[in-house]
Amino acid sequence: MAGSRVAVVTGANQGIGFATVKELCRTFDGSVYLTSRNENLGRAAVEELEKLGWRPKYHQLDIDDESSVLRLRDYLKATYGGLDILVNNAAMLILAKDEDSRELFAENTRSVVQTNFFNTFRVCNILFPLLRPHARVVNLSSSMGHISQIEGQSEAATTLRAKFSSPDLSYEELLKLMNDFLDAVKRGDHADYGWPRKNWVSYIASKIAVSAMTRIQQRDFDVDPREDIIINHVHPGYVNTKMASFKGVLTIEQGAAAPSWLAMLPPNDVTNPKGAYVWHDKTIVDWVKGPLPAEY
Repeated sequence: MAGSRVAVVTGANQGIGFATVKELCRTFDGSVYLTSRNENLGRAAVEELEKLGWRPKYHQLDIDDESSVLRLRDYLKATYGGLDILVNNAAMLILAKDEDSRELFAENTRSVVQTNFFNTFRVCNILFPLLRPHARVVNLSSSMGHISQIEGQSEAATTLRAKFSSPDLSYEELLKLMNDFLDAVKRGDHADYGWPRKNWVSYIASKIAVSAMTRIQQRDFDVDPREDIIINHVHPGYVNTKMASFKGVLTIEQGAAAPSWLAMLPPNDVTNPKGAYVWHDKTIVDWVKGPLPAEY
């Protein structure tokens, strides 16, 4: 099997990740891996797809566990010799409640940012050396991950937007921005630094960081000796998933449409989208200036 093509979707036992695996089974000429933190749930999801006539493969992956990521890396390297598609879908959401103590709010915020940003960043650092020429990477962001979610014209908000959207932003600077955010949340003064006072500010911050990270990663790929590696970040829409409390207006298949399309961008002919922020209907949105399209 060494040298044959392979795709990996994280957090794929349900929702958008599950539907992305199903679509890639239909369109991708290679092995498609459904991964999940819980192996029993993941294998049950594989069985569900097999009943529909698809043939995904399974590997356990908990992005919060570095050893789990390393085991997947070693397996892919030994079995396939590389990686052709990576869809970073795994994420979490904890909505703050008005009655939460500052300590609980800070703890939950750290958990969300750790999984959605820091640990996704670690997955990339571990798996990116396996990417072959013409590989495609898709980072699941959100409408909450657009820079305009840092609202207002205060000096603090303007400065914060400028830092995240700088075309020269480095990984070190991005990591510092996110650690500073967590420190501010712990102190209870994050709004003084431009962050919104919203119950889902942890999710906003984590997805803004994922989007900013994607822009840096494409800059790196542009000078990588492996040709034609492309990464994009995508808002999949308000999808009817557990994370959305099953209140979303899009099906999981509709939510998987743009991520799957980005994962299957053809080799050599793509100039755009490339490091781009893509809406669920596959339109390209300016991540720095916007404006955001109407949702539906």
